[in-house]
Amino acid sequence: MAKQIQAIRGMNDILPEQTGRWQYFEAVIRDLLASYGYSEIRMPIVEQTDLFKRSIGEVTDIVEKEMYTFDDRNGDSLTLRPEGTASCVRAGNEHGLLYNQTRRMWYMGPMFRHERPQKGRYRQFHQVGVETFGLQGPDIDAELILMTARLWKKLGLSQFLTLELNSLASNAARAAYREALTAYLREHSAVLDEDSVRRLDSNPLRILDSKNPAMAEMLAQAPKLSEYWDEESRVHFAELCARLDAAGISYVHNERLVRGLDYYNRTVFEWVTESLGAQGTVCAGGRYDGLVEQLGGKATPAVGFAMGVERLVLMLEQLDQQSLPREVDVYILAATQDAEIPAQQLAEQIRDQVTGLRVMLHCGGGKFAKQMKKADQSGAELALILGTDEVQNEQVTIKYLRQEKAQETLTYAALTEVLGALVAK
Repeated sequence: MAKQIQAIRGMNDILPEQTGRWQYFEAVIRDLLASYGYSEIRMPIVEQTDLFKRSIGEVTDIVEKEMYTFDDRNGDSLTLRPEGTASCVRAGNEHGLLYNQTRRMWYMGPMFRHERPQKGRYRQFHQVGVETFGLQGPDIDAELILMTARLWKKLGLSQFLTLELNSLASNAARAAYREALTAYLREHSAVLDEDSVRRLDSNPLRILDSKNPAMAEMLAQAPKLSEYWDEESRVHFAELCARLDAAGISYVHNERLVRGLDYYNRTVFEWVTESLGAQGTVCAGGRYDGLVEQLGGKATPAVGFAMGVERLVLMLEQLDQQSLPREVDVYILAATQDAEIPAQQLAEQIRDQVTGLRVMLHCGGGKFAKQMKKADQSGAELALILGTDEVQNEQVTIKYLRQEKAQETLTYAALTEVLGALVAK
């Protein structure tokens, strides 16, 4: 027997038993984004490697250790996208969508990072990303946060999520803070772990995000970024907070909240949960006003966020916060062999006449009792049974699978009314 081939570690199949929650989440997010006037954009999974080196930063963990990069047959260095913002900006620049324009866009799809797989963290993972361009005030920052808060409400997750908020200020203010933070960390270098020592020169702000308990007390005493905010950033953050306060959105000002990517400035935020263990961030974003110009476009203000679909689906599964729609409404079966072709014709006729009804036709024959067992296992509300008598009289027998209700035999016209009422429920 040939050796069985298995999926690549950290790249998971989403099985039929699981896709219901995925489809539910995707439908909710699509409707929500449409209600805010956002348009979908779809970008390639593979991009030039330089796109991510220039946007994310060559000294980040993603570029140094996590990207799936390869040379194609032409010798070009290509990378499976590790995140979506850079691709969205590249597409916007390439097609003239951004300069001197206002854009609200979103995307959904797989991303790839070579990380150590664990619950809620995978090598192929899926994100929904939302990006806005051409707007620089705190009003659009607030809209994105209000949008995510509305999503949690629709999903029934609001009580399990906390909003953390901070400002990375201007580039100049952050540079001054970085200098002060680096000096402080050097004074306490004996406490730094290996990752922090490596980041000390390349990305010291990321050390603030360390989860190492041995460093907690030292980091709590570190200089605060808010002490270095410029006045414009201070006003921007205050106005954002005022809008959230007016909307009744609770938040925590987390002075140690930074982003792992180099292109962020001013507003940064995360929605976090304690329901998923170590992988507690389900949505993260912020402002990145310099990225469009950094990637070859004209200077354009921008702000966005990305959310991890696997983590949110996992929360829905663990907390069972929604009832999934049935996969099948009606199961059609033939009680006799001469009814098999009429049963198939009936299935097609119902699909023509009753829009939105999910109809499954029994295939493969078999004893009537086994067919009824399949009908019950399908989760259908009704079983429609055709036998010799039903075919001759142009009728169908209805068996109610989820109600204490006697079965009945109806004409095709009366059946259409019953099925239409089922869709309307």
